[in-house]
Amino acid sequence: MSELKQSEELASGRNKYEAAVEKSLAKNPERKEKFATGGGIQVERIYTPDNVAGTDYMKDLGFPGEYPYTRGVQPTMYRGRFWTMRQYAGFATAEESNARYRYLLGQGTTGLSVAFDLPTQIGYDSDHRMAQGEVGKVGVAIDSLADMEILFGGIPLDKVTTSMTINAPAGVLLAMYIAVGEKNGIKPEQLGGTIQNDILKEYIARGTYIFPPKPSMRLITDIFEFCSNNVPKWNTISISGYHIREAGSTAIQEVAFTLADGIAYVEAAIAKGQDPNVFGKRLSFFFNAHNDFLEEIAKFRAARKVWARIMKERFGVTDKSAQMLRFHTQTAGSTLTAQQPEINIVRVAIQTMAAVMGGTQSLHTNSLDEALALPTDDSVRVALRTQQIVAYESGITNIVDPLAGSYAVESLTNTIEEGAWEYIRKIDDLGGMLAAIEKGYPQQHIQDASYEFQRHVESGDHVVVGVNKFQIKEDDSARQLLRVDPSVGDNQARKLREMKESRDNVRVKETLEEIRRTASGADNLMPKILDAVHAYATEGEICGVLRGVFGEYKENVVL
Repeated sequence: MSELKQSEELASGRNKYEAAVEKSLAKNPERKEKFATGGGIQVERIYTPDNVAGTDYMKDLGFPGEYPYTRGVQPTMYRGRFWTMRQYAGFATAEESNARYRYLLGQGTTGLSVAFDLPTQIGYDSDHRMAQGEVGKVGVAIDSLADMEILFGGIPLDKVTTSMTINAPAGVLLAMYIAVGEKNGIKPEQLGGTIQNDILKEYIARGTYIFPPKPSMRLITDIFEFCSNNVPKWNTISISGYHIREAGSTAIQEVAFTLADGIAYVEAAIAKGQDPNVFGKRLSFFFNAHNDFLEEIAKFRAARKVWARIMKERFGVTDKSAQMLRFHTQTAGSTLTAQQPEINIVRVAIQTMAAVMGGTQSLHTNSLDEALALPTDDSVRVALRTQQIVAYESGITNIVDPLAGSYAVESLTNTIEEGAWEYIRKIDDLGGMLAAIEKGYPQQHIQDASYEFQRHVESGDHVVVGVNKFQIKEDDSARQLLRVDPSVGDNQARKLREMKESRDNVRVKETLEEIRRTASGADNLMPKILDAVHAYATEGEICGVLRGVFGEYKENVVL
């Protein structure tokens, strides 16, 4: 059939359909709600070839494993192997978290993901006054190499990949992980995993920063360089849209601000003389999987496409592996409800399907009780089984990019791509992401989007099942929740004191002085941090030295 004839038939068919709709609406009006995605994109009643009329298949989609990677970064995707099933865990002491990791590995988890407590995230030891009441509460307390040795005791680090959600003191925790491996006869080049190491999103959306932006970017690029030379299998950064979305952004903003952060990191590394064809292969991303099924699938596809073009066209990257956007996904914690928590299982299943159909390389599924407390063993097992059912029973893993060609999905992919480029161009006009953060640009847009969403929930325009509709009377007294023993802080402080008494404190002092000297100059800090870690200098001591040289960041409050 000729293109003209097909177009004429489509127009004729569309006219007939619209007439039928008009008659139907006279008898059966549509729901009064505003028809839009969870991210606020207006959606059509139906999608046809007209909605993707400008799409050039080879230019805009191509084939899986080929530029611009819209359809995935591997030619066979999950027909080759499934994504890494990586459950995020960590609480109380290193001993208790190690037991949870062993349990997860026994249940079929294929990668570990470490949650650190707040004092660890912001560079304080467990005996610091700022740590009181927070030790071990939202993650595991790690003060020194001694804790890290316990945390990964009996776990084969050369066979399991580990992701660590740590940012401001990322270099210190990475050094501890390397040191644990070395003590167990595992060379740095054998280690595989990811360090989050994404400080820009901390300034934008999360808040666990320590140092000002400039020295923070230095620490990040030092890690890039060090790992390129010494830990080649390690993903040196996980550029995170997850927390941007958790703070209330739209899907388009999640893509745009995350990739704009990525641009800033690439520019900083290039400015230090590093080759994006080399370090670009070890960049990874971290996205949220939200409730709007089709929008989320389209979001992942659009993000791959935009990043590939950024790397190729903006930075001149020629290595295909360095053009690819590889990403970890976590289901959306902000969508979990304390009301009727059992139905969170359904939300997580939908989000899991979206992440897999969007082509994720790694996935963490939240547990049903995480709106109330840290997850129990039983709820973690259900979350992991959700991934396993999707992998082995759903059938969606047998086809690469199964929704490609869907008029709705392709149209949404194009819309998200266009919206992301619009934000990126604006950030460029402001002078780049660092300048945009200083001006409060991404913060303001996230706050506005979050306010708008909450307004729709409170008005009832957006239904959250169990919260503003379909409520029931619940008996919370029967719930079995995981509680962290309040004695954890005192016990951790005692262990820390005993460790300091047994170590070579002269050696510790020498290594900390080397860090101070190096931080005041321009040499790579990672070798000096690794030396201090080997001497059992604590995270708080190392970060304290760096605070003395770099200072501390004070938030620019945006109202």
